[in-house]
Amino acid sequence: MPKIAPSLLSADFMNLAEEITKVQIAGADILHLDVMDGHFVPNLTFGMPIVRQIKNISSLPLDVHLMVENPQNYLEELVKLKVEYVSVHQEAVVHLHRQIAIIKSGNLKAGVALNPATPVETLYPILPDLDFVLIMSVNPGFGGQQFLPLVYEKIKTLRKRAERVNPALEIEVDGGVNDENAPRLVSAGVDILVAGSYIFKSEDYSLQIKKLRK
Repeated sequence: MPKIAPSLLSADFMNLAEEITKVQIAGADILHLDVMDGHFVPNLTFGMPIVRQIKNISSLPLDVHLMVENPQNYLEELVKLKVEYVSVHQEAVVHLHRQIAIIKSGNLKAGVALNPATPVETLYPILPDLDFVLIMSVNPGFGGQQFLPLVYEKIKTLRKRAERVNPALEIEVDGGVNDENAPRLVSAGVDILVAGSYIFKSEDYSLQIKKLRK
């Protein structure tokens, strides 16, 4: 059964605490936070002060997705906050092993995110060191985008490789996830479904989460 991670990018930011409480009650497993700097992606969301406040009020594990040009500038504080998951982008990091080592030094789950056009094969050298891989099924930066079916084969390829070198690896997918594509994603090997608009733009968060989990 997949873990469900509502993405706060699609939440009502004027009522963020209420939104977090609602998805907790609705049965979410993880809270997905997109940190954007306006450079790596053409959007700006929130930084560490907001992440700190969310950490203080959330009973769910936090999954911090760093869509930033210099993720190393955020890692030390994320380690101090003891968030549960942190991912950096393959396309933004030069010394990937070093950044993963920093994340794992705090006993956080360390992951790497891949844009849709980035082949999963680029992760093979570091795959044994990762706790999870985040496959983007849209081009990152904005919520509400259309799902890109090309990720199905990427997920299958990654799962097949992971079974050989890192069987415990979790595969996460983010972008355009809904109850129509979720079954095929899970069948391909996905463990964590990130859903933003599908949950937060609905009238019943609990129903949407149940439909994804089925």
